[in-house]
Amino acid sequence: MIGPRGSGKWPEVITYEPDNSIRKGYANLFREIGEDILRNRWLTYQLFKRDLLSIYKQSLIGILWSVIIPLVSVGTFLMLNSAGIFSIGRLHVPYPLYAVLGVVFWQLFATGLVAGSNSLVKAGPMIVKINFSKKSLVIASQGQALIAFSIQFVVLGAMFLYYGIVPNWMILFTPLLVVPVLLFTLGLAFLLSLLNGVFRDIGNIISILVTFLMFLTPVLYAKPETGLLSSMNRYNPLYYLVSVPRDLILAGKTGDPGGFALSILVALIVFLICILFFHLTETRVAERI
Repeated sequence: MIGPRGSGKWPEVITYEPDNSIRKGYANLFREIGEDILRNRWLTYQLFKRDLLSIYKQSLIGILWSVIIPLVSVGTFLMLNSAGIFSIGRLHVPYPLYAVLGVVFWQLFATGLVAGSNSLVKAGPMIVKINFSKKSLVIASQGQALIAFSIQFVVLGAMFLYYGIVPNWMILFTPLLVVPVLLFTLGLAFLLSLLNGVFRDIGNIISILVTFLMFLTPVLYAKPETGLLSSMNRYNPLYYLVSVPRDLILAGKTGDPGGFALSILVALIVFLICILFFHLTETRVAERI
């Protein structure tokens, strides 16, 4: 459009472009994510309380399920070992103690992943009616896994007393050893919650896959020195995230420091990529749920 003749001025031109968050730069995007999480921390806490109460409100034995599940898993493998069907390997500590310690860290991953992947679908009516940060739903879902972890760790302490074994002082670093497991779980939960919103089959597949992975990962048995399982777990970050904390708590040392360091790096990368993807797409979540 041409301005008035002789005016010497051109009219202001406004250009409309499609929203492109990538142009903000990754540093700005991650700052937005951090500010969003901090701004909605009260909402996250309220969602955590709601989820926790809804899970155990109508349960006969309530939170004791977090203790029963690992004990049943350990008992099953004990029976398989005594029947000669499966070998749990050579251990230097009582098997129940070894297995429960592994299950405690594994359940932190398994419970958090299943709860996180279902978080958006379960909150579908709320997402459609209310505009709020969807990250709060996924983050709050991890509270269930953390509560179960805390209770199981108390039971683990009772088992140490029962067997008369003193854990290594490295047990004091348990909160730090939990961080990479949480980052890996939360990252996958961000991604899978979106996929589950589009394809409902994802929720069922995850539950089956987590159980299958537990049998492939040396959680309830010692890692074989040779064979297919040994080769597979060499590249399995979950093996290091479970077995190394167990080794440190029981013996104060591990034979896989390099694998553990690499697994921490993988967990961090998975978390950053997945939360970034979630942040860029969460405005369209209501259209899909």
